[in-house]
Amino acid sequence: MKKQRMKIRNYNILLVLLLLLMGTACSTTRNLPEGEVLYTGIKDIHINRNDQSPMGEKALAEVEAAISIAPNNSFFGSAKKRIPFPFGLWIYNSFKRYEKGLGKWIFKKLAAEPVLLSTVNPDTRVKVASNLLHDYGYFNGNVTYQVDSTKNPRAIKLTYHVNMGQPYYLDSIRYQGFSPRADSMIQATYKERIIKPGDHFDVTKLNEERQRLVDLFRNNGYYYYRTDFITFLADTLMHPGYVNLKILPKASVPREALRTYYIGNTSVYLTGYNGEQPTDSMQTRNFTVHYAGDKPGLRYGVLRKRFLYRSGEQYSQIKQNYTQEALARLGVFKFSEFRYIPRMNDSIVTDTLDVRVNATFDLPYDSELELNVTTKSTKQTGPGAIFNLSKKNFQRMGASLNLELKGSYEWQTSSTVDGESSVMNSYELGAALTLEFPRLVLPWVRNRVDPFRFPSHTNFKVYAEQVNRARYFKMLSFGGTVSYSFQPKRSMKHTVTPLHLAFNTLQHRTARFDSIANANPMLFHSLDDQFIPSVTYTLTYDDTYKKKKNRIWWENSVTSAGNVTSLIYAAFGQKFSQKDKKLLGTPFAQFLKFTSEFRHLYTFSEKHQLASRIMGGVIWSYGNKTIAPYSEQFYVGGANSIRAFTIRSIGPGRFHPASSSSYSYVDETGDIKLEANLEYRFRIFSNFLGGNLNGAAFLDAGNVWLLRKDEAHPNAEFSLNHFFDSIALGTGVGIRYDFSFLVLRLDWGIALHVPYDTGKSGYYNIPRFKDGMGLHFAIGYPF
Repeated sequence: MKKQRMKIRNYNILLVLLLLLMGTACSTTRNLPEGEVLYTGIKDIHINRNDQSPMGEKALAEVEAAISIAPNNSFFGSAKKRIPFPFGLWIYNSFKRYEKGLGKWIFKKLAAEPVLLSTVNPDTRVKVASNLLHDYGYFNGNVTYQVDSTKNPRAIKLTYHVNMGQPYYLDSIRYQGFSPRADSMIQATYKERIIKPGDHFDVTKLNEERQRLVDLFRNNGYYYYRTDFITFLADTLMHPGYVNLKILPKASVPREALRTYYIGNTSVYLTGYNGEQPTDSMQTRNFTVHYAGDKPGLRYGVLRKRFLYRSGEQYSQIKQNYTQEALARLGVFKFSEFRYIPRMNDSIVTDTLDVRVNATFDLPYDSELELNVTTKSTKQTGPGAIFNLSKKNFQRMGASLNLELKGSYEWQTSSTVDGESSVMNSYELGAALTLEFPRLVLPWVRNRVDPFRFPSHTNFKVYAEQVNRARYFKMLSFGGTVSYSFQPKRSMKHTVTPLHLAFNTLQHRTARFDSIANANPMLFHSLDDQFIPSVTYTLTYDDTYKKKKNRIWWENSVTSAGNVTSLIYAAFGQKFSQKDKKLLGTPFAQFLKFTSEFRHLYTFSEKHQLASRIMGGVIWSYGNKTIAPYSEQFYVGGANSIRAFTIRSIGPGRFHPASSSSYSYVDETGDIKLEANLEYRFRIFSNFLGGNLNGAAFLDAGNVWLLRKDEAHPNAEFSLNHFFDSIALGTGVGIRYDFSFLVLRLDWGIALHVPYDTGKSGYYNIPRFKDGMGLHFAIGYPF
């Protein structure tokens, strides 16, 4: 009876709270602080004398960003549009008075802090916006505002008036007051200047020019030179609408900033990852390494080559930056700190800077474990795992030795193979060993460090994979690669794989597999014993490091297999197109493969983004092998593709094996691939249990096709006549738990259309809703 009374009491409390919420739901200002007014957004922005030039658009965008503050229940961060139900404000006004209990918990979890007019502070914002107009050369421009009342006397909207005024342009530009040496450097780099006569007056460009001058001086020995030592004088009276500009050093520049400095001795102090302090040292000329233990934790030559400067050279800021980046690329230090100490001679400061570097080693090992569960449309299901172990600073060479072990196990969950009820077990095992150098390892690259400012890598890899499909076949694949990547620019990356040699062999075939191969020759030839000697070149453009609204990532890759080997055959008199050519007694593949992937990210705000991707590829096999190797063929589906479908479960074309088919277990692949994805990403909760909880809504489409007609795969070849019908389409929603260093992702995909006949008419041809669902757990964003 006592427990029952407690339950009734709790229900009554909840009922009272709900009635209270309903009774005060219409109030968004009831419990505002005394004298405060609720800000409900911008009613309008009126623009007078709008300058539609690129500079005018840039200035106006900055002004609008300064005054556009999102109100409560904003629609996608908009300052003008709001969601009609201010649920967070209702909770705030209904539960603010609760200091404990359920009411306090509801307030803490669901209430939205009101955006007040005093917080928006429009007086300050119009001053900032007016100053922005002046910074972009609109000296006569100004921004004002007015308060617009609403039906609620304690809630207001704002209307802004932006008068851009007349734009000013640069007329003459003169550099005055610099020392003869500094002036000669300015004249020698005159073509590199940021600002030129006739340009729009723009304070940001002036600051860039000032930074260019400081970098120029610091790269030529002026170690103590700073940006605040340079000033500008502008005259707008001599020529109306134009600015006569003088760039000159301040009168109070310190004496040490006006002299050049030279590099002296360099001392590197290496601290162990457990804090072991240096106890010994090793010196060669003017370079000394202090270390703990019997020998340095990093080979002396490897460390020395990271330093681009030499004793006696003029100080250079750019060489300092390159040196710090080269040390960071080694991947063996937690951090490194550079200090430049003026050398003293009889209490007099000389023009020599001794360099002290403090560096602490990172942990020597790193490991990662990834677990997953796979469920396929063929009713194969089972767990999988990938384990990575990395040894940093392998053999004290600054290289990383990585071991990857992966495996998966699948079993049949129902009798879909020839009507048998017995369980069919399959597994995949793999191992890979990679030695990665954070530099180019080439016999002709013998300079101090790679000739590229940005990261370059060399990878040597060997691998082996075992695939067992119970009652059908067992296949062994092994091989190795040598790969180089380098970046002449931060946004441009080249990857060259001059050697990739793979070997596939069917270790075991059953009579059942042979019967399937007779009915499906394409399958048999794609899995046949063969060498795959290939060369690959990849070009990647990536500007996602820039903090701008539109960011682009674009990668193109070309692979040529067997052609170099065929050229060698041709040199000995055999035709290039001749078939049955062998390498070490085994036929080798011959094909050309091209892939392209384009990604675009548009940022509305920190909490709202729109990501898109389009990708495609084609592989053409010829000569020695007219069927592409199975490992090189394209597929769609899975956590990073069309998420309504499991991996390799769509295509090719409008073909789809029936569940009762004798080879329904075969993965569905093709020679052509097209795929497109669109994903809207939004913030749900910030700082939620140590990370940000984000949501996503997505739309995925794509398929694979065959280039050649295959009797065993009807309607699988590419055709424009049925192109749109052969595109698989899926939508869905997902959540992401973003820790900044790690993103956990869960996506729920919902199929809208499959390219094959399901017995259901109409574009939405999914027989049952539950048949068109895919659930994927993954690490990282899909693109």
